[in-house]
Amino acid sequence: MPGTLYIVATPIGNLKDITLRAIETLKEVDLIACEDTRHTKKLLSHYSIEKPTTSYFEHNQVKKGEYLVRLLKEGKNIALVSDSGTPGISDPGYKIIRLAIDNDIPIIVIPGPCALVVALVSSGMPTDSFVFQGFLSNKKARRRKQLGALKNEARTIILYESPHRVLKCLEDILDILGDREIAIARELTKVFEETLRLKTSSTIQHFTKNPPRGEFVLIIKGKIS
Repeated sequence: MPGTLYIVATPIGNLKDITLRAIETLKEVDLIACEDTRHTKKLLSHYSIEKPTTSYFEHNQVKKGEYLVRLLKEGKNIALVSDSGTPGISDPGYKIIRLAIDNDIPIIVIPGPCALVVALVSSGMPTDSFVFQGFLSNKKARRRKQLGALKNEARTIILYESPHRVLKCLEDILDILGDREIAIARELTKVFEETLRLKTSSTIQHFTKNPPRGEFVLIIKGKIS
């Protein structure tokens, strides 16, 4: 019988934000596949979990995916974790999930933290219908094209962005989508957690004066018809 691939959500900041089930699963599996083994070992050490780890990230996903599936077919149970949040959301985790499905390997998701959900709920924007775009392209022309496709989107729009690109992204949002209401969440669940609820133009002014730090989630109000 093949083993099981467990998709384990881990904290997005505060290490206390982990479920009892996630801790139990990490203690019981044969191997933990991590986006960054060094990052995950800090979490494992905090909860006194001693299990072998292996890396699984964007640049080794093909070769390592085949290796993990081989172990699963041999009956090993493997937990997949990302650096933070739920694996498969804006990371290559979905590819090993797809590979496992194609090889008839059981998959169990251990639910938990997800940055986009935390940011959306705290934003005050409509939550009944939304679209998650993830990270936009780091190429300006491609990024502007992606935003252009969202120009008439009536649902709440959710984006991820890095600190060194967030200002450029906000400038493109203002130019293409207009001066909309926007909530920007950063450092979620961490000591310096912050959510700004302003117009896009005001957020640009803020981060021009205050250099962006931390990972960002942008919640943009949909177009009002």
